[in-house]
Amino acid sequence: MNVLVVVASRHGASLQIGEVVATTLRARGLHADMRRVEEVTSLDGYDAVVLGSSVYAGHWLRRARVFVDAFEAELSRRPLWLFSSGPIGDPPKPLENPAEIATFVKRLGSRSHRLFGGRIEGDQLGLAEKALVALVRAPYGDYRPWSEISVWAEAIALELQAPAARA
Repeated sequence: MNVLVVVASRHGASLQIGEVVATTLRARGLHADMRRVEEVTSLDGYDAVVLGSSVYAGHWLRRARVFVDAFEAELSRRPLWLFSSGPIGDPPKPLENPAEIATFVKRLGSRSHRLFGGRIEGDQLGLAEKALVALVRAPYGDYRPWSEISVWAEAIALELQAPAARA
């Protein structure tokens, strides 16, 4: 089974989540390609998709939303899982799903959506981003729950390998 893991990321933290998902799927015997949303021109050849995006100001990145609009019909015909990366702090906040997720789940028939903690590092931010971080007093650090991400990817692999998924 061929799985596309496709991610929109501003500074690379969400891409690293996608890489862990793809690596976990491969370890379970699936063929998984990891791509940035802007690299994907077709879903031909893929049986399933895992789609993720960084979250800023409560929304997926624009290029992820454009990807959903462009590939809506194709995504809705395949098993699809969504993830978001963004909450920061200990415990990570905010815990609300991005604004568009409920609509995406319904429109695309997504099997699930997971919200994972994100990463914010000062040396990767531009001046405007640093000012916003200071304004909202957001804590720097890496809050991605690697074991939860791996467990979620394992569950996807098991679901895809179930007899009903192969039929």
